[in-house]
Amino acid sequence: MTTRPAVVRRAPGKLFVAGEYAVVESGRAAILVAVDRYITVTVSGGERAGVLISSDLAARAVHRTWQDGRLTGAGTPADPVVAAVETVAGLLAERGLPVPPLSVSITSTLHEDGRKYGLGSSGAVTVATVAAVAAYCGLRLSPGARFRLALLATARIDPQGSGGDLAASTWGGWIAYQAPDRAFVLDLARRHGIQETLRTPWPGFALRRLPPPKDLCLEVGWTGSPASTSSLVAGLHRRAWRGSASHQKFMETSAGIVRAAVTALEAGDGEGLLQQIRRARQELARLDDEVGLGIFTPALTALCDAAEAAGGAAKPSGAGGGDCGIALLDARSPHDIAHVRQRWAAAGVAPLPVRPAPEGTQE
Repeated sequence: MTTRPAVVRRAPGKLFVAGEYAVVESGRAAILVAVDRYITVTVSGGERAGVLISSDLAARAVHRTWQDGRLTGAGTPADPVVAAVETVAGLLAERGLPVPPLSVSITSTLHEDGRKYGLGSSGAVTVATVAAVAAYCGLRLSPGARFRLALLATARIDPQGSGGDLAASTWGGWIAYQAPDRAFVLDLARRHGIQETLRTPWPGFALRRLPPPKDLCLEVGWTGSPASTSSLVAGLHRRAWRGSASHQKFMETSAGIVRAAVTALEAGDGEGLLQQIRRARQELARLDDEVGLGIFTPALTALCDAAEAAGGAAKPSGAGGGDCGIALLDARSPHDIAHVRQRWAAAGVAPLPVRPAPEGTQE
């Protein structure tokens, strides 16, 4: 029997720059940037039928067996790695190809001592697993096909997730992203299969590469408190906010901020971009005051205030409630950058040594 060589793929984490909460609705835009912390997935041949999954975040490896196209065995049911393997296996089955015994090994720099930074580790591991398993099994997939498989996998677990993290992890760099209609996508896959779903246009979906900001540097601060994006988004919708006048205002304002920020990035207008980041902070604060989600913690407020005092702009990245905040500061003023980092540290915010990841970082 021929032994296939192991395949290694990695995917970067991400940060939301603008458009949080709005982007969960189909066709609504957000800006994201991939960061140079990665999930790396190595796929090799397994010693027995099924899939052996190991991770540097888990005490032991878990072996799963196939049953009716799904992997069974002990572990967390909502496992993005399992969902990714199952989705690729579904595509193989439609093409009449077997799934060989697999060993899937995962390492992460999106965590420290087992704690997540809020840099999109679930999305990155899904994208990297899809890419590694597909390549090991001989599938040649475009970035778009890998993204679609990853979104199919995650939508099975949480159909509310926008997929923005998957897009940033797939394409790298700075992107403008609009979420597809996940209910449509899941229904299409159920009725017509995965291959047809990969070929069919997805309503609402759009992706556009963006240039990095001119004369501005991205600084990232970690609050030390993990947050659950899915819980915060679900909490917002449980408050009967969706469909209200406030909801409509938030969506329209968010869309205007993202459009103006995209224009500023493409024009190299640093000051214009800073203005939009400040507006995004204000709009998230207005939402938080009205709905009471807890988006702004004391640490995130201190992070934003320190950056704005230095002439920059800052906001929570993602759903807030902890995790990370971002700041854009004048790259030509290292003294101001150092002062902001000092103020963050005094407020209990840890400056993270991360930078935007370049485009096409997965292969």
